[in-house]
Amino acid sequence: MSIYAIYFSPTGGTEKIVTFIAEQFGEYQRIDLCEKTSDLTNDFSEEDLCIIGVPSFGGRVPAIALERIKALSGNNATAILITVYGNRAYEDTLIELEDTLIEKNFTCQAAIAAIAEHSIMHQFATGRPDQNDLTDLSSFAKKIKEKMKETVKENVLPVQVPGNRPYREYGKIPLIPHATKSCSSCGLCAKECPVNAIPTDNPKVTDKNKCISCMHCVAVCPQKARHCNKVMELIASKKMKKSCSERKENKLYL
Repeated sequence: MSIYAIYFSPTGGTEKIVTFIAEQFGEYQRIDLCEKTSDLTNDFSEEDLCIIGVPSFGGRVPAIALERIKALSGNNATAILITVYGNRAYEDTLIELEDTLIEKNFTCQAAIAAIAEHSIMHQFATGRPDQNDLTDLSSFAKKIKEKMKETVKENVLPVQVPGNRPYREYGKIPLIPHATKSCSSCGLCAKECPVNAIPTDNPKVTDKNKCISCMHCVAVCPQKARHCNKVMELIASKKMKKSCSERKENKLYL
């Protein structure tokens, strides 16, 4: 059996959680869906285990992550689904991810909704996943292992996850990172942007129509020279304060 940690993780939170779960099962290979040059032609086998994680963007799977997941062929490989969110809600993310993986012939045996520090408003879920989260996730992995041992794969029904069909309408986030005066035009953000929203010949510019506000450019900038509009961030954080302030817990679906 080969184990794969497959994730779209612009700011690192989803990667941290997916790889932690993968470690509980043994040695694993990574497939980073943020990388435009990733080998997405992988054909998995029935014996393989794929831990597949995405962040929740407005209660949905990011479109670019969905596009790259659709390039995979499951061939009845076992899948553990993970959605990671910044302590607000994940609405239809898990059900959209599961529908897509079933379409690609994965066997969806378990799902996890996990919390990580919000990618834009860092005051929400600050420092998460913390030790309590990792304890939760470790116990989830043990329960999944038990289910996999006890279940005859041919009889497995897709794990029941929350969500609605049709999926909620995605509302574009009006927070677009821009370059500040300290930008050195090194071009790393343009190279790393998963949706090519930053031109390589002028990395100080951001294409607002292409940008998905994933904040990957902010995370990778060596000069810390990319930021969103602070006034817009303040307005957004006030709107989210009520729904994000109370600590939410990780959930396992079997």
